[in-house]
Amino acid sequence: MAYPFREIEEKWQRYWEAHKTFRTPDLPDPGRSKFYVLDMFPYPSGAGLHVGHPEGYTATDIMARYKRMKGVVVLHPIGWDAFGLPAEQYAIETGTHPRITTERNIERFRKQLKSLGFSYDWDREINTTDPQYYKWTQWIFLQLYKMGLAYLAEVPVNWCPALGTVLANEEVIDGKSERGGYPVYRRPMRQWMLKITAYAERLLADLEELDWPESTKEMQRNWIGRSEGAEIEFPVADMPGEKIEVFTTRPDTLFGATYMVLAPEHALVDKVTTPEHREAVNRYKEAAARKSDLERTELQREKTGVFTGGYAINPATGKRIPIWIADYVLISYGTGAIMAVPAHDQRDYEFAKKYHLPIVQVISGGSIEEQAYVEEEGTLINSSGERFSIDGLPVKEAKEAVIQWLEKEGIGRRKVNYKLRDWLFSRQRYWGEPIPILHGPDGSIVPLDESELPLELPELEDFRPKVSGDEHAEPVPPLANAPDSWKYVERDGVIYTRELNTMPQWAGSCWYYLRYLDPHNPDKLVDPEKEKAWMPVDLYVGGAEHSVLHLLYARFWHKVLYDLGVVSTKEPFQKLV
Repeated sequence: MAYPFREIEEKWQRYWEAHKTFRTPDLPDPGRSKFYVLDMFPYPSGAGLHVGHPEGYTATDIMARYKRMKGVVVLHPIGWDAFGLPAEQYAIETGTHPRITTERNIERFRKQLKSLGFSYDWDREINTTDPQYYKWTQWIFLQLYKMGLAYLAEVPVNWCPALGTVLANEEVIDGKSERGGYPVYRRPMRQWMLKITAYAERLLADLEELDWPESTKEMQRNWIGRSEGAEIEFPVADMPGEKIEVFTTRPDTLFGATYMVLAPEHALVDKVTTPEHREAVNRYKEAAARKSDLERTELQREKTGVFTGGYAINPATGKRIPIWIADYVLISYGTGAIMAVPAHDQRDYEFAKKYHLPIVQVISGGSIEEQAYVEEEGTLINSSGERFSIDGLPVKEAKEAVIQWLEKEGIGRRKVNYKLRDWLFSRQRYWGEPIPILHGPDGSIVPLDESELPLELPELEDFRPKVSGDEHAEPVPPLANAPDSWKYVERDGVIYTRELNTMPQWAGSCWYYLRYLDPHNPDKLVDPEKEKAWMPVDLYVGGAEHSVLHLLYARFWHKVLYDLGVVSTKEPFQKLV
């Protein structure tokens, strides 16, 4: 007789549910060790589970059952990362509220997961779109704001007026939106940012304490991108008081800097551009505005640029060097300007060859006939001037000598730089957490009081952002369609406007592992006793596609909560698979 699979499975699944077989106590029993095993919670899409979900979930379930049989108290929860663009797009196309779509999808996912027999504690189920959950996401944002880690800034973004929203670099292809093929423009916009860069050093150093795959750690190290070098000031010729600051990891090559390159968006571009070069510069700036950062920095792409007509002074040689603009230099990285040393940087070498710019070798040991000599081995040559000399020094000693000279002269300083950028946190979307901020008519920013949380999303009939064919049109997010009773708030006779952008999908997934510990607490994000008992997560299993951003953002928020005394561990996830 064939094994009655359906009969046996359904019988025991009903038993487990009725008897709460896998319910975890609030606190581990005294004298017994704990094991917190966590799955990356799914986005409940309309398609239901895909094969990648049960692949990882089966692994964690095996570990959970094994540990229980060994007498360990196991916490094995599940929930839903349920804000996101697909539900909003479906709402725009069909008029169905995203909440209805999301709840329907969650019901399907829940049924599928239960049918697979995973041993989750379903009493701890969470949903990032539940106001009682995102109340605490908003609470964390308020703490970030109070600590100076959340701020408004004019930042260059990929603006698509035809879609009415800002796009990520990955969503822009050849200057057009991936969805619909609409023109995309690079322009500055006032956006909420989170100062993750303030935690760069800690995010880097604390990786050493984690039991993670070395490949994942290396991806995080590369994303943070720590580099040591110097910040150097180059005076602008014929413009007293104006200077261009650059960061370089190779201060030893200062005598070989034969030209400078500014990002097209750099504030000095218009000042240094001479009348006869104005038209070409403006044309180039407009073309650069249609490209994403990814396109601009692609290594295989031929480098282009335009001479501004202006000059800077190399502080080591005292010589005038031309100032160019080129789109491979990004305003969002470093200072938005570079000193170009074509003899010892391949990108600068190719640019100099193309535009017939001087190439001066300042390190011996390699030929520059066909390519730049980029090795940091050899001694300095052609590096002597009236002000100082580093001729004959090895590279390492030359770096230190230049930094000391810069600091003595007051024209530079030792600097640690990071590739990591602050986190762009605003989204021109409806289906996301409202940002708990009021804007005054005088430009003042007023955070909501914690007692006013959660700030719930208003009911809307039209979820669409305002679209336009005008690249200069200001963004009008969907929340601009909210009733006046939601949009405007009176305080002491002053009418304030609510923030109309929402948080990104990353927000709710940055801290969800903590809410599982205390999912029904109306007064605290997590009870301190429960947090101390269960944290850190002992095993976290998820897809490699989350190796950088999700893990980095979650670690950042966890460290902020650690500084606030909300959590007792420096890191959230001890072991990662």
